[in-house]
Amino acid sequence: MENDVMTLYELNTLVRRGIRASMPDEYWIQAELSDVRSNYSGHCYLEFVQKDSKSNALIAKARGVIWSNVFARMRPYFENETGQAFVSGIKVMVKVTVDFHELYGFSLTGVDIDPAYTIGDLARRRKEILRKLDDEGILTMNKELEMPEPLQRIAVISSATAAGYGDFCNQLYGNKFGFIFYTKLFPAVMQGEKVEESIISALERIYADCDNWDAVVIIRGGGATSDLSGFDTYNLAAHCAQFPLPIITGIGHERDDTVLDMVSHTRVKTPTAAAEYIIGEMLETAGRLENLASLICKSIPELINAEEERLNRLVAGIPFVVQSRIQSENMRCERMYSRLVMSWQKRFIREQHKIDVFPRLAMLASSRMEKEKHRLEFVDRILKSASPEDLLKRGYSITLLNGKAVKDVSLLQTGDEVETVLATGKFKSIVV
Repeated sequence: MENDVMTLYELNTLVRRGIRASMPDEYWIQAELSDVRSNYSGHCYLEFVQKDSKSNALIAKARGVIWSNVFARMRPYFENETGQAFVSGIKVMVKVTVDFHELYGFSLTGVDIDPAYTIGDLARRRKEILRKLDDEGILTMNKELEMPEPLQRIAVISSATAAGYGDFCNQLYGNKFGFIFYTKLFPAVMQGEKVEESIISALERIYADCDNWDAVVIIRGGGATSDLSGFDTYNLAAHCAQFPLPIITGIGHERDDTVLDMVSHTRVKTPTAAAEYIIGEMLETAGRLENLASLICKSIPELINAEEERLNRLVAGIPFVVQSRIQSENMRCERMYSRLVMSWQKRFIREQHKIDVFPRLAMLASSRMEKEKHRLEFVDRILKSASPEDLLKRGYSITLLNGKAVKDVSLLQTGDEVETVLATGKFKSIVV
């Protein structure tokens, strides 16, 4: 019995030999990275895990290692191809060798990686986020906002020390057109695990002062492509999609749009391009304003001429209006006179048997009519004497500036050309 007893070390050695004998090849596996860390020597220690697709419960786990000579080339290759940092939580397809150590137990050693698998998984995750945003009806809300005119007040979300922020400000404030812009930096972390939380916090600070800004610019420059994963989250995308101001993104990458790019109002490649876009919007606004100003300058003289002609027609028609009014009043008085005479005649006939008053009434009526006639003639003379033509014939004149009568000498300036209208003509003069 004692001859059959082995030490733990002997048993583990037997397991190691068995595994190496039965699994000598390299194997491609699909797994999720967990607990990724590297030490001073450049070796990467991690765990490969697999979760149930429905319950998300852990169903398999293996300790893993990627030696420094492999990790030094594998990590930059993976991150450049995927735009994703080699960190916990991502799904990968790696080539491994299977090993067993008497002291450390079962482990997998990574020797190669296929970025295409991770790219596909990232694309699937982005697609799921976009589908969720679309189902909620908020995917294109920010894109549907109208860009304000003029676009001058810009809230900037960036790192204060980022080179891209400096490039953006230099391009904006040094524009060759002389446009004036107002910017304020709302600092945020633009790489690493705190990107989502930091940008959302900056957006909330901008929202509290929303009326003072025309648009929001989210820019990032100089960071690694692998730091873009923070811009591919649902919470950040949902905040940006529903933000009440247009959002312009320029986070310094060209290969693929992040989810943030897809929900923002306008996506450009770099911070400098974001500044150029804003300057271009201002240039279009300035062009439209110049066209409107030109149209106004052209329309004002035409409008003045039309109003001057209308005023002249009104002035010329005054005598006719006055004469018509006088004739109308005369006719009205004559009708009243006729009705009054008829009324008194009827009353006289009814009262004739009582007292013969007709001669007296006729005399009173005749006297009243004479007074009314004199009053009308007096009104007629007053109206005629007040007409512009009569005033001009009496030696008065009218001085016009730009077609309008001058009533106050303080309104005239040296060099103004005025027109003086007399009874028999008009002439122009210059104010000295």
